[in-house]
Amino acid sequence: MAHRSLFLSLRRSSGLACAQNRTRFASSGAVSSDLVEESVEGDDLRSRILRLRLPKRSATNILQKWVLQGNPVTLSQLRDISKELRRSQRYKHALEISEWMVSHEQYELSDSDYAVRIDLMTKVFGIDAAERYFEGLPPATKTTETYTALLHSYAGAKLTDKAEELFQRIKDSNLCFDALTYNEMMTLYMSVGQFEKVPMIVEELKQQKVSPDIFTYNLWISSCAAILNIDEVRRILDEMSHGVGCNESWIRYLNLANIYISVGHLDNASSNTLVETEKRITQGQWITYDFLIILYGGLGSKEKLDQIWNSLRMTKQKMIGRNYICIISSYLILGHLKEVGEIIDQWKQSTTTDVDMVACKKIMVGFRNIGLVEIADNLNEILIENNLSPDMIN
Repeated sequence: MAHRSLFLSLRRSSGLACAQNRTRFASSGAVSSDLVEESVEGDDLRSRILRLRLPKRSATNILQKWVLQGNPVTLSQLRDISKELRRSQRYKHALEISEWMVSHEQYELSDSDYAVRIDLMTKVFGIDAAERYFEGLPPATKTTETYTALLHSYAGAKLTDKAEELFQRIKDSNLCFDALTYNEMMTLYMSVGQFEKVPMIVEELKQQKVSPDIFTYNLWISSCAAILNIDEVRRILDEMSHGVGCNESWIRYLNLANIYISVGHLDNASSNTLVETEKRITQGQWITYDFLIILYGGLGSKEKLDQIWNSLRMTKQKMIGRNYICIISSYLILGHLKEVGEIIDQWKQSTTTDVDMVACKKIMVGFRNIGLVEIADNLNEILIENNLSPDMIN
């Protein structure tokens, strides 16, 4: 459960794949509420639609009434409202917005509009409906984005055979694809535990002269770490450091990954016993979650760090020192010292592992070695506040 949800975080728009809210309601009450809402003075189309909290209520009706009242509806309005609905996981209403856009010929839809529709159909009606919609599209709309959207749906449902078949169709087409398409296949292989296939996708990406992005590297590194090929991890990190696309986010990622590998004792992970979770995830697989934390630490996304760490704590996973080291380092480099203190306190109270003071000192040394002395000093102060003193260790 945790294994799937965490890797779906790597998907496009950094959104986690969740089920639509299915709140029960009384239909008579919903109708009367529609009438009340429309009487509100000073409202707009966005407000009216966003007030439709219950899934069975119709965004289409709101649009129709808005137009009948003589109000214009622009394509940019619809896209913005749809984006906000998707962000709050209100996929049924977002799909109704998409259907309105498709059914009104005055709107000139983009490739992204069709791709969003495929994703929404998957969430609302399932893979089969999305597949039928894609196959029924005119050839001109079977583009890089729509192909990738369907591949994303297959990968999310772990339909390996269908994903591989579609990926072959993609490679046989004359379209140009970017790293996102390859990342979808890599994410799929990671989610089903076929780590050995990830480097093959990277090789194909390079053969096609496609530039890998930070997600590509994270998936590649995670696959190698999961099978404890640490030498290859270091080689990939070196490749990243010399890459043309290396930027501030990549540098943060590299720093975190190097500190993590130096401190995390990955070479000894293979000797650890299986971790007891609902699906008995191995230590090797669990390492990949750490690299997901490193990724979002590199991207500077505290929100994603919070989500992942909270998800991990809610599982039956028995945390080990390596997991704490990873999240502490990521919060430190982003300057969130309050959270670091809270996690150290959680570590102290853990029944499965004691605070590894040697590892904490190595974290400080790692930050000092890359010139981040202030961050190292911050960690030292937090440890002292928690009645821990790493500077006393020889």
